[in-house]
Amino acid sequence: MPSSPLGILIWCIAACAPVAVALAVRQRHAADALQRQNFALAGRIQTQTEAIRHLAQVRLPALGQGVLPHPSSTKSWDDVLAGSDVQHSLEVVAQQYARGIAEAHGHANKSARATLMAAMRALQALASEQQLSISAMQERHHDPQVLHDLMDIDHSNAQFGRRAQVIAVLCGAWPGRQRAASSLEDVVRGATSRIRDYLRVTVRCQLQMELTGRVVEPVVLVVAELLDNAARHSHPTTKVEVNIQQVHNGAVIVIDDGGVGMHPQETQQARLLLSGNTAVDVSRLGDPPKFGFPVIGVLSKRYGLSVSVDSQSPYGGVRAVVFLPHALLTPAEIAESPPMLLPTATAPHDDVSAPLVEIPVQGGLPRRRRRPSASSSIAANEESTPQSLPAPSARSAAARMGAFQRGSRAGRASAPLDQEEHGEE
Repeated sequence: MPSSPLGILIWCIAACAPVAVALAVRQRHAADALQRQNFALAGRIQTQTEAIRHLAQVRLPALGQGVLPHPSSTKSWDDVLAGSDVQHSLEVVAQQYARGIAEAHGHANKSARATLMAAMRALQALASEQQLSISAMQERHHDPQVLHDLMDIDHSNAQFGRRAQVIAVLCGAWPGRQRAASSLEDVVRGATSRIRDYLRVTVRCQLQMELTGRVVEPVVLVVAELLDNAARHSHPTTKVEVNIQQVHNGAVIVIDDGGVGMHPQETQQARLLLSGNTAVDVSRLGDPPKFGFPVIGVLSKRYGLSVSVDSQSPYGGVRAVVFLPHALLTPAEIAESPPMLLPTATAPHDDVSAPLVEIPVQGGLPRRRRRPSASSSIAANEESTPQSLPAPSARSAAARMGAFQRGSRAGRASAPLDQEEHGEE
């Protein structure tokens, strides 16, 4: 062992060097581990931050709009946060938010339905009052031009009433009063009278069947919405063809248009709405709102019929099919003699919804006729012809109505003289 101080120092350094090296290596490993841990913690914090940001900016707004984000959008942090308290907290927040949004939408939808129903009831009452006024004016006036204008107003009022009725039904109201059993052809013609482009509709009936009274008005509404949709989405010069046919389990009303058709996504959405299996939120029907398919779904579910629009028409447009099972049909009663038709105020076509004078015809459906001078023969020809003829113009109908009015007034004016002559005899 060295005795000099320098030797002792050298010996101590040599003895401590391995220990110092070991401590340095250990410290180095500890520093590296700490650095890795810091990196891991920083990455975890970043992942949590991204998850929270995604929840706030993507997931919660999507839940507020009723749309769920794609599962792949959360895959980047689901594996990292799986089973952690952070993930549990995020799920709790999302669930509570979704529950709150659902309750808020439920209250808003309920309030909107109640408001709309009250408003539509008021509008329906106004439409009925206006219809009575129009009918009274048609009774008083015999000038063809005046009657022509009144018929245009009458037709517009019928469309207005149908729209109010559709919205009311979508909000939970019943379609209207129950009617007597009516032939399918009369039902389709009644629906035709409630759309704007009624002159473009041709009706062909190949069977004699009647709808039971409780579904007459619902089916009229359904067919009217489909006809209106077909006319609106096809060129104004094209026809909308309606064929009424018997099938094995009932009857079908087939509506073909020559429009642009529907995209697969639109067809899928329409199929969902027409099924009636999903609740309809009146606040989420688009801008402007589209009531047609939702109300058809409600009526189909409620009355046991079915509607599909997933076929292509022979003209490149959409084929809508209304299927009516046997439970909704009855055989048509064949009258021994043609029913007497009395002149009444009318829209351009027969209308089963008019609140004015109603004349029952074969099948019991109230029909509102024009007042031509030869009304009986014209109506009989319309009843017996299997294929519909082109509808007369409103102006010619108004002229015939005016002639009938003048004849009626002349007959009423001569009635007292006839009575006096009979009294003298």
